[in-house]
Amino acid sequence: MTTPATPPVFPRLILGSTSPYRRDLLQRLGLPFDVASPNVDESALPTEAAADLAMRLALAKAQAVAGTCLDDVIVIGSDQVAELSGQALGKPGTHARAVAQLTRMRGQAVVFHTAVAVVRPASGFAQTLMSPTQVQMGHYSDDDIDTYLHLEQPYDCAGSAKAEGLGIVMLDRIDSSDPTALIGLPLILTTQLLRLAGLDPLAWRASQQHS
Repeated sequence: MTTPATPPVFPRLILGSTSPYRRDLLQRLGLPFDVASPNVDESALPTEAAADLAMRLALAKAQAVAGTCLDDVIVIGSDQVAELSGQALGKPGTHARAVAQLTRMRGQAVVFHTAVAVVRPASGFAQTLMSPTQVQMGHYSDDDIDTYLHLEQPYDCAGSAKAEGLGIVMLDRIDSSDPTALIGLPLILTTQLLRLAGLDPLAWRASQQHS
């Protein structure tokens, strides 16, 4: 009698973010995952560059969530920081701050630094990668800013630019190696890190068809 093959065992996947944008992006891979709030202070350190801030926070978020788990888990952490003329632009939080951000950004080139970190404590795996996106902002009017903000209310988006929605009309050009990066989670880099950590989305999907 042939002994049936033992199905592969995959670690539990956790998205260390409560962002609905990142959750929606991760769902594209078809993997089951839990969501956990990382509860990390997102304040920048003195003289910290925007890219360094995004990298540090992405890893800190993944490690914070992983530190609360006792089982074998893989945790994804991500962070995005917009940069204009060497200055970091965070989430505006309020209408007035969003107006100020978009006014400063008008006609300018803005770089959105989107970092993703994947950690698996059981194996000691921890790695962070960065996907920068350069966005050329349009020459929109003050009325455009006010209308856009009232309609979209992107106060939880770095730089107030919600490109996956109506904010696309505020942009002239997007240059990126990963179209999902600007939305908040660079899936190309995420899948690369997941595979390195021991969770291959293709292998998991194939295992479900044969189970």
